[in-house]
Amino acid sequence: MVKKQTAGRKNLGNFAPQFAALNDDVLFGEVWDKESELSAHDRSLITIAALMAMGNTEQIGDHLKVGLQNGITKEEIVAEITHLAFYVGWPKAWSTFKRAKEIWSETDQPKQPGVFATGPSNDDYAQYFTGKSYNETLVLPNGEDVKVPVNNVTFQPGCHNNWHIHHDGSQILLATGGRGWYQEWGKQPQELKPGDVVVVHDGTKHWHGAAKDSWFSHLAITTGSTEWLEAVAEADYNKLN
Repeated sequence: MVKKQTAGRKNLGNFAPQFAALNDDVLFGEVWDKESELSAHDRSLITIAALMAMGNTEQIGDHLKVGLQNGITKEEIVAEITHLAFYVGWPKAWSTFKRAKEIWSETDQPKQPGVFATGPSNDDYAQYFTGKSYNETLVLPNGEDVKVPVNNVTFQPGCHNNWHIHHDGSQILLATGGRGWYQEWGKQPQELKPGDVVVVHDGTKHWHGAAKDSWFSHLAITTGSTEWLEAVAEADYNKLN
């Protein structure tokens, strides 16, 4: 579900109340909420393209931020602007790139909402994640008396892992910072905040990651082997606030 829009009433509620209501309730309410036809992700791409074509640099920054919250990746926005440059003009592409670089560069900087180190980019498992994550190993098994690894995993806003299953073992997730989600197959998603604890039992299909508008960190204590499965459906993830 698209985040409730209040910009119209906030900026024009007293001056132009009818316009403000149409903006918040119709355009960003009825139209943007129809994810069965177009996802919020795709609507953002379309809107950014239209604003770029018109050269509307005043509003495009806000819609780039909305697009980031709706799951548009840096690679996608770069590809869109580059493609449109040949159709709408090189100067418009330069202007849009300037704003996009500012917005996505802020997200590229690793942030740690918890108390443990962020660690390096989680490149070894990037293929199993939608978005960018980081992984800091806190406890490394030595094959003797220490047998359980402990990792601090940090997710950028909108980042989440694929559905997966732990076999012949289990996983404990200790939320330490930000806001995220956890879901088991066939059950409703569970919001995670600092202090929340999740026990993932052997053979349970599940996923976890950040909310669209927040960094998220958790400690992961994992045993057994992991079977990685399909990505979480974009439409299902976008319904989460």
